[in-house]
Amino acid sequence: MSSKSLTLVVFIALLVWSSNFEACIARRGKHWRQNRDASASLSKKKGSHSGSKNHHSGAHPSPLPPKPKEEIVQTPPKKDPSARDAAIFNVLDFGAKGNGETDDTKAFEDAWAAACKVEGSTVMVPAEYVFFVGPISFSGPYCQPDIVFQLDGTIIAPTDHQTWGKGLLQWIQFTKLVGITIRGNGIIDGRGSVWWQDSSFDEPIDDEMKLIIPVNNTRDETKPTPIGSNLEGKMPSIKPTALRFYGSFNATVTGITIQNSPQCHLKFDNCVGVLVHDISVSSPGDSLNTDGIHLQNSKDVLIHSTSLSCGDDCVSIQTGCSNVYIHNVNCGPGHGISIGSLGKDHTKACVSNITVRDVTMHDTMNGVRIKTWQGGFGSVQNVLFSNIQMSEVQLPIVIDQFYCDKAKCSNQTSAVALSGINYERIRGTYTVKPVHFACSDNLPCTDVTLTTIELKPLQERYHLYDPFCWQTFGELRTPTSPPIGCLQIGKPSSNRVQYEENDSC
Repeated sequence: MSSKSLTLVVFIALLVWSSNFEACIARRGKHWRQNRDASASLSKKKGSHSGSKNHHSGAHPSPLPPKPKEEIVQTPPKKDPSARDAAIFNVLDFGAKGNGETDDTKAFEDAWAAACKVEGSTVMVPAEYVFFVGPISFSGPYCQPDIVFQLDGTIIAPTDHQTWGKGLLQWIQFTKLVGITIRGNGIIDGRGSVWWQDSSFDEPIDDEMKLIIPVNNTRDETKPTPIGSNLEGKMPSIKPTALRFYGSFNATVTGITIQNSPQCHLKFDNCVGVLVHDISVSSPGDSLNTDGIHLQNSKDVLIHSTSLSCGDDCVSIQTGCSNVYIHNVNCGPGHGISIGSLGKDHTKACVSNITVRDVTMHDTMNGVRIKTWQGGFGSVQNVLFSNIQMSEVQLPIVIDQFYCDKAKCSNQTSAVALSGINYERIRGTYTVKPVHFACSDNLPCTDVTLTTIELKPLQERYHLYDPFCWQTFGELRTPTSPPIGCLQIGKPSSNRVQYEENDSC
């Protein structure tokens, strides 16, 4: 054999040997390949020895022994790129028509039932559709957490009396959920005009109306002409809230518009962890009892960057609420931001740690108000109203412990105790009375402080009045405009404060 032939044979042998060696390396797995440079020489020795042993035993060629199980590195499976899409449940896919006439309630129920089973899923209400939906409840507690209700279209309520029967307390309800979010650019339209005008004229009216006397001493007693529902029937006296959350944790509402609710627009009841921001509430200023946001038995609440126009309180804070922070809110028309009314029918009311700041109010009946019924008990503590800009507000600062929404209410001795109420940097214009403090004879208001109060009268069509105080004790930390000389400085004598054993909260 020539030297050239010998060289060729050796070269071919080396190629074969190299190919087998690389195959062995491939079988050893990704983890080993990443470290092969550091242990190349050791690997070659093991490869040669093992290959010889298997060859002589007659087994299939397997130059490297299998690695122990504990050393095998499992590569995680690749995620299916369509998995996220699979968690989106579009109501159109469940039979919704979105034409504003066909009843889409069943499609919404079915879409929710499917989403309820998937953590982090989304119910999609697409834009450019109008969905006719009757009374509906999106319920837990067995739903997976963190469901998103993506509202980009419009949902409208029925206006025929037969749908509502004898009356319901809510139209759209979310109950017993964890991490529920409603977001989007869509609209919830309660179409409440058939309720406002087709309801009893004996409904409760805001007690502060008695303080607002027109200059000509006459009131407009004209009753609106009732308009019938779609089926010419009378709507029930019980009017529904448009959107209600009950018994839920970490509930968020953002981006949407709620308009023309028959009664309250947005309500949270027995919730912990509430976030509302960048929403809009809209209904006429003369629509009866259409609160913007209503809070009850809820804590750890944050409301900000929101516009509220309605026919009652822009925000109503009821019993059982604590740690509520409201800021950067526009209110008007409406009845202002209120704590209460509390203690109705001899009930106990507990409210604490409430902050309302950086708020603008225009053309509202009240500004910031606390209202309680005689005969109740409990307490309101640690309240701050700060940096409130008033414009044409009838009664900017109100405490009323004689609240009554009937023609007459009997005098009673017990009351909800009020203490630690702070007002600072409240400025703007008023049309009736700048300050109205009416506190209980048996349980005066205590620790009421006023700082930088600058309110100017704006003569329009109401009688103007000076500040009024009754059984109100506290401190003027700066001069006020107008002067509030009726506030009693200090604390009431101990024998005048009649606390009950069950007043503590």
